[in-house]
Amino acid sequence: MKKALSLLLALAMALSLFACSKSTGAQPSAPPSQSSGGAGDSGPAPGGYEVTEPITIVWWHALEDQYSADVERIVKGFNDSQDLITVEPQYIGAYKDVNEALVSAHAAGSGLPGVCVANTDYVAQYGANGVFENLDPYIAGTGYDVNDFSTGLLLSSQYEGRQVAMPFLHSTQVIYYNKTMADEKGITIPEKIEDFEAFLKAGAEACGGYGAMIPGWDQWYFETLYLNEGVKIITDDNTCDLNGEAALKVTNQFRAWYEAGLIAWPFGPDASADMRQTFYDGKTFCVLHTSSLYNNYVDNCDFEVGMAWYPAASTGDKYSEVGGCVLGIPAKNDQATKNAAWQFLQYLVGKDVNMDWAKKIAASGVKYYIEVANMPTTNDALEFLKKQAHMVVAPSKAVNAGGVSVSELEMAQNAERLYWSAEEVDEKLKGIMKNIFDSSVEVAKRYNLKRGENNQFYDLVAAANILGFQKVADAMMAQGIF
Repeated sequence: MKKALSLLLALAMALSLFACSKSTGAQPSAPPSQSSGGAGDSGPAPGGYEVTEPITIVWWHALEDQYSADVERIVKGFNDSQDLITVEPQYIGAYKDVNEALVSAHAAGSGLPGVCVANTDYVAQYGANGVFENLDPYIAGTGYDVNDFSTGLLLSSQYEGRQVAMPFLHSTQVIYYNKTMADEKGITIPEKIEDFEAFLKAGAEACGGYGAMIPGWDQWYFETLYLNEGVKIITDDNTCDLNGEAALKVTNQFRAWYEAGLIAWPFGPDASADMRQTFYDGKTFCVLHTSSLYNNYVDNCDFEVGMAWYPAASTGDKYSEVGGCVLGIPAKNDQATKNAAWQFLQYLVGKDVNMDWAKKIAASGVKYYIEVANMPTTNDALEFLKKQAHMVVAPSKAVNAGGVSVSELEMAQNAERLYWSAEEVDEKLKGIMKNIFDSSVEVAKRYNLKRGENNQFYDLVAAANILGFQKVADAMMAQGIF
């Protein structure tokens, strides 16, 4: 979707959708005709991107059974919106399964998807090897407006300045835990990694199972714990740092927890489903997983599900990685398939689907809409969400001010040759974030900025924008710039 939905506490409505197409439908007996396309091609002449004849394209996706209704609804919406293109959804598997299938099809030159979802990690690989089509000519040739995407999301979909994919869905790592049990036993989520072992022991004792389950099938779920300890998995001189002191400390800690039975390390084809089921059954106190599965966990548990950040490292760092997926068009398909795929891709990242998911988010009863990106939601969807009486909509720029603030604190320390402890930095950061909130509320009161169906809440999004503008304007005036 444009400015692709990037949620923290409400990303559960985000659908990890893949698309694949062939001009003959599913699994043709002969490969489609190939263009000499590649990621650097300029595409057909202007005006050559229209779909002029009926065509059926197959849409690969990685959504499990619980999302089948969403897939069918979105596909039906596209099929009903025009007369020439028919999309047929097809489940392929997880991201790695789609990657393996796509790479194999690209090498064989047949059975290629028309639109394919890809984990953000694969963008450079697909761009460098000509797996994905350069979308710049399509964007220019059809007048497609990319300005509604944030710059960062567009950059994450580029390779060497070429738009080889489009932003789709993004998420981050979180801890899901049994909040009902936590409240009963007085268990709190640790703020620091040194307190995590006591937390695991308390959780394991409370549920009679594991303290936590950590996905072993994808390093994305646990590499943050290495990075926050200062580990550079790939160093500047292109060597591996995983045998360094800091990395071995983290690895040995994982091993000790595993051998003590405090954590499980699921891996294999059904690992994700097995881990979720273990949590649903109350046999693990918490799991480390993606924020995109929030509703999946909430809908399948008969207890209240809590969600929290990973604990801070011993260094005091508490960063999270943004992951998710992009959409690309494989370069070796024939041009007719590419044109149809481009139409479908635009639909998937468009405002109609964006609004559809926004309505599902609101209907799900989500209490907080907190974006971990700068303005990733379309204006229409944001205005709709702001009208929901039960939902707190936080201003994205203010929510994400913490990272910039800590950078400023670091610069201040360097300039004054000071050293602040992690606790001092954290305390200063809390003061900054509280001041942003209090100032936004004050501005909302001053200008009577209200939202909600009955205007019963302050519009913190508008207030934060005004506050930011005022600060810049005041600084310019103070410097004599008119």
